[in-house]
Amino acid sequence: MDVTQHDSRYSWIRLGLSLGLAIVGNIGMWAVIVVLPDMQAEFGIDRANASLPYVATMLGFALGNLTLGPAVDRWGISPVLALAAGALSVGFGLAAISGSVLVVSLVHVILGLGASASFAPLIADVSQWFMRRRGIAVAIAASGNYLSGTLWPPVIVLIASDYGWRGAYMALAVMVLAVLLPGTLLLRRQLDVGSTEHATRHAAARAQTTGLSPGTLQILLAIAGVGCCVAMSMPQVHIVALCIDRGFGSTAGAEMLSLMLAGGVVSRVAFGVLADRIGGLLTLLLGAVLQCVALCLFLIEGGIASLYLVSLIFGLSQGGIVPSYAIIVREYMPPREAGRRVGLVMASTIIGMALGGWMSGWLYDQSGSYALAIWNGIGWNLITIVITLLILVRIGTPRAAVA
Repeated sequence: MDVTQHDSRYSWIRLGLSLGLAIVGNIGMWAVIVVLPDMQAEFGIDRANASLPYVATMLGFALGNLTLGPAVDRWGISPVLALAAGALSVGFGLAAISGSVLVVSLVHVILGLGASASFAPLIADVSQWFMRRRGIAVAIAASGNYLSGTLWPPVIVLIASDYGWRGAYMALAVMVLAVLLPGTLLLRRQLDVGSTEHATRHAAARAQTTGLSPGTLQILLAIAGVGCCVAMSMPQVHIVALCIDRGFGSTAGAEMLSLMLAGGVVSRVAFGVLADRIGGLLTLLLGAVLQCVALCLFLIEGGIASLYLVSLIFGLSQGGIVPSYAIIVREYMPPREAGRRVGLVMASTIIGMALGGWMSGWLYDQSGSYALAIWNGIGWNLITIVITLLILVRIGTPRAAVA
């Protein structure tokens, strides 16, 4: 068997470093959700318009995954993360001094661009260093996104309670630069030629069994990604606002978001272990079905304890969905295209989050409640389930990749 750097001791050390940087870098995605009600109150706007900074963040996030993925293929992850650190710091700083929701929204595009480097590009880099344990490695790297959303919302609420959302953003501008910029130097090492060639041969052998071209598979995955994340965005983006509407307050909403994302971390790791056994496609199908069931629970209006429970159940149900796309790409597509391919598919999930975040706000404004928005998410979720079933019927259910 070829001797490679895959699944080595350094691979696991690098994974730990990547997870730490992802926890900090992904705050650019979650901060706006926490301060959404404060922005709405300050600018005197409706819920749909208050969702525009989040939509802008997701659009920047998608654009960053599209553009930074190929950059990682060419130059490696370290310079890309360094660039992202600067973008995050500038974005938070400019948002803190902006005077209108339009300007704030435009600045959040920069925040989305900066945060994107800590998601798909970092996941693609991690996936290069593993073969036998790629599923769990990708899941852990992707968990940085949810851990960021778990740890930071209560901190942002605490700072904002004393200094407002603008003060919280200014504090984040300093923090991300101080942590991320030196952290990028720890990921300068790259795979040797022998390890890359070994992974390329392995991916080519798997691709021959699918009966689908990489382009066709990628298009189908992109459509599925939009569908699942329109559904996912409703609770994740609007849980704080939902809590305020039901009389539970923003603090409870931030805690529910943290609980939801903590559950997502647990399920991402669990689904990663599962993906190493059954492959990415079956893992995606299972996650999409569980998310659909959990989303239905938000239709039940109970007390605050029941909403905490539903938030946890939702997190435990859907955490493994997004990493599954990266695993599928790495199972069937060449490693030298990992950044670009993973970035394209992940961008579709982010577009789904942006679209769903705005649609949920708009449907709330039209109906006066989130019930219609929840049903909308369920419908989009069913699209993902159908597409995944069609792919499985077309290419079968191959076993997970092994070295």
